[in-house]
Amino acid sequence: MPPATSLNFNSWIIVRTVFSFIIFRYRKKWWQRYNYVLSAALDAGVALMGVVLFFCITLWNVNFSCWGTGGEYCDLASCPTGKGISFDGCP
Repeated sequence: MPPATSLNFNSWIIVRTVFSFIIFRYRKKWWQRYNYVLSAALDAGVALMGVVLFFCITLWNVNFSCWGTGGEYCDLASCPTGKGISFDGCP
């Protein structure tokens, strides 16, 4: 499973609750007829948006700057942590 935020999990839980409990319990005929169609449509929508986003990002050479790849931003990160070792500028 790819990494997902809590927003993704919340939407999955809501859709699952609605279709697995509420519609299954009160509208069983509708659930039997359309549940697998809805599942296939949701899967196809995710795949289609993945392809669209891939082409939108690669065709226009969009680059995202990541804060984690620009070097070290903490001055104390290069300070030693062993006992008895000290350098100038380190606490």
